[in-house]
Amino acid sequence: MTAADFNTVLPEVILAIYAMAALMFAVYTGKDRVAAALTWATVGLFLALALWIGLAGQGERSAFGGMFVDDPFARFAKVTILVSAAAVLAISQDYMSRRGLLRFEFPVLVALGTLGMMMMVSSGDLMALYLGLELQSLSLYVVAAMRRDSVKSSEAGLKYFVLGSLSSGMLLYGASLVYGYAGTTLFSGIITTLADGVPLGLLFGLVFMLAGLAFKVSAVPFHMWTPDVYEGSPTPVTAFFATAPKVAAIALIARLVQDAFGTIPGQWGQVLAVLAVLSMFLGAVAAIGQRDIKRLMAYSSIAHMGYALIGLAVGTPGGIEATLIYMAIYVTMNVGTFAFILSMERDGRPVTDIASLNDFARTEPLKALAVLILMFSLAGVPPFLGFFAKFAVLMAAVQAGMVWLAVLGAIASVIGAFYYLRIVYYMYFGQEQDPVESRMAPVQWAMLIAVAAVMVLGAINLFGIEPVARVAAEALVR
Repeated sequence: MTAADFNTVLPEVILAIYAMAALMFAVYTGKDRVAAALTWATVGLFLALALWIGLAGQGERSAFGGMFVDDPFARFAKVTILVSAAAVLAISQDYMSRRGLLRFEFPVLVALGTLGMMMMVSSGDLMALYLGLELQSLSLYVVAAMRRDSVKSSEAGLKYFVLGSLSSGMLLYGASLVYGYAGTTLFSGIITTLADGVPLGLLFGLVFMLAGLAFKVSAVPFHMWTPDVYEGSPTPVTAFFATAPKVAAIALIARLVQDAFGTIPGQWGQVLAVLAVLSMFLGAVAAIGQRDIKRLMAYSSIAHMGYALIGLAVGTPGGIEATLIYMAIYVTMNVGTFAFILSMERDGRPVTDIASLNDFARTEPLKALAVLILMFSLAGVPPFLGFFAKFAVLMAAVQAGMVWLAVLGAIASVIGAFYYLRIVYYMYFGQEQDPVESRMAPVQWAMLIAVAAVMVLGAINLFGIEPVARVAAEALVR
């Protein structure tokens, strides 16, 4: 390993060393007594790394013979992943302490999962891709089952593990087919072999890999684990599932199809378009019957991944830019929403039933207003930021001549608006009853109000992420 290679992967090396050092420190000192301090230390490290990657990164570099790529696209995704992981850890600490769930392993596992995500978005090789994906997945399997005395949490972890193993098998089978036909695992090598024609086996390999990755973003028909895992996992873990891993998986799909198969967009574009349409409609329709807010957010995430996949299916720089903007806004909305869900309780016990929000606006008008803004934004109602996210991906589809995809996206958005607006209806016009209590730590309250403010004020210029996303997209689509 040369000095240049080491400098390129330095943020990942620092995170890996920190995770191992934190684990050893906790084991040999106070174990769970130092969990809160470890959590805040991890939040600080994530934010410091995000600042470093965002400000210090220049141009495009690769390490280990092209296996690891550091370019504007990877940096955009990494900053989004690190900031969202830090935000979720920050809003989770109080909840987990009060419920006796805060184990010292939690921030360490989140750090290792985040390290896997950073590797995923920088992978330039099939082996690097798999290494990052499995490091992320194994960490997430453990945190899903972290509440050991809960049957639901254990079931969530087991379901996620079994179905995740199946998806990994599909991905590996696809990767082995691609390697067999291309003779190399490097993305840059695979794309050069396509110049002489596209062997059928290579296409089969690509489809298997996309199926494995579609599981990670919970795209239909590989979504079956999502509602049960979201409902069964501890709420802070659900908040983590709904944010950073989704960004990593979407970025990985973009990296794979553009860097390794960028010369045949017609082949993978139609696969992604079908996944997008199925995800948008199932997410919109299936959520209507949900009564548990965590299950509702699971179907919401399935629908939102459908919109993000529209930008990837288009395959143009405009499409990738729209997807990056979409994911940044989606993650922000989810952090704010889960900051509120974490605070829902009655008689000291967590509550996730939607009907418990009846008449909530009477006792907590400010929080209700913030949740109203977030629900309108998730539904894509103008002038909130969520509308501009959906508008960006639908416009990218129209500009690329895929008008049918944009029309279906708009229809699904109208259907999906129903269940977001129903939460608002319960809060403001629900029957009078003893409303749910919303006990918030200062961090949760600040996050909820700040995200609601971002959804309103971001409409002015998207806080300047548009030009950054454009540079990132142009670095990927060459």
